[in-house]
Amino acid sequence: MSRLFHFLITLAFSLSACSDQLRDNRTYVLSTGTTGGTFYPVGVALSTLVSAEEADDFSLTAISSAGSMENLKLLRDNQAQFALILGIFAAWAYDGSGPVSRPQENLRSISAMWPNVEHFVLRSDLVTSGTIGDLNNLKGERYSIGMRNSGAEYTGFYIFEALGIDWAEDLSVAYIGYGPSANALQDGNIAGMNVPAGPPVTAITRAYALLGDSMTVLNFSKEEIALINSEFPLWESYELAPETYPNQQQSINTAASPNVLVVRADVSEEIVYEMTRMLWENLATLQEIHSATKSMALENALSGVPLPLHAGALRYYEEQGVSIPDHLRDDIEI
Repeated sequence: MSRLFHFLITLAFSLSACSDQLRDNRTYVLSTGTTGGTFYPVGVALSTLVSAEEADDFSLTAISSAGSMENLKLLRDNQAQFALILGIFAAWAYDGSGPVSRPQENLRSISAMWPNVEHFVLRSDLVTSGTIGDLNNLKGERYSIGMRNSGAEYTGFYIFEALGIDWAEDLSVAYIGYGPSANALQDGNIAGMNVPAGPPVTAITRAYALLGDSMTVLNFSKEEIALINSEFPLWESYELAPETYPNQQQSINTAASPNVLVVRADVSEEIVYEMTRMLWENLATLQEIHSATKSMALENALSGVPLPLHAGALRYYEEQGVSIPDHLRDDIEI
């Protein structure tokens, strides 16, 4: 009996230890975007970093999604705990505005990622000033805003409205993806297209190769950037240097806002601290995996971030001596 009792006690402790280990090694989900975009491969790279470090406390699985709007729903329902989203969607979610009807106060930020660069394209014969204000002059011309329910559609309309462009009255809006929009522009079926993404964007490269000087990527003036920042200060001037695209002879001064890595507030401080540390300590590896991350730097980690930081990310940045704006310090208890 004593041996049996000893065996049962040992087994109970072993099972308890295994159970604790399983709880400690929880798998978290990182929701990204479509497999043809940038979010998904960067998300896979982040999950690979976690695996390579053999983290004791957690593992990370990257999944594809329809993008920012779906990611917000997955976070809300706890079907994902981490996500990559456009900066404006982070602002809308926390504020409960735009296409997000209710504030999602359970969201926190980890870092700004690479910039999402605005490419508003117009047929060159319709260009007068060379800025996005030229879209005021289209009067019924067909313009591609991006796919329905896409980030391109939501951000495009937001920018139009901030600039006083009456798109509903003055434009015939087409809902076309990036690649097909380039074809439609060449065929004369649209007057222009909205393509927000990290440069160089394949659709813009193709359009330049097909059309050359017959198309123009519009500039943003300082005044226009100030207008689109009137509600959420997310956009900054962004220069597309000559030869970013084929046949592009001159610099283009457009605008860019950050993509943001976000997390549910109820993920533990230690897990998010480790995630933030892995991101920045392995940035060189991440940059080798995907070129979109080459613009990332620790000193710019909080640039344009609209959500308060998670406590774990806050602790890491404080240790690194990063200046933290007051609006990113969390004052809401979950």
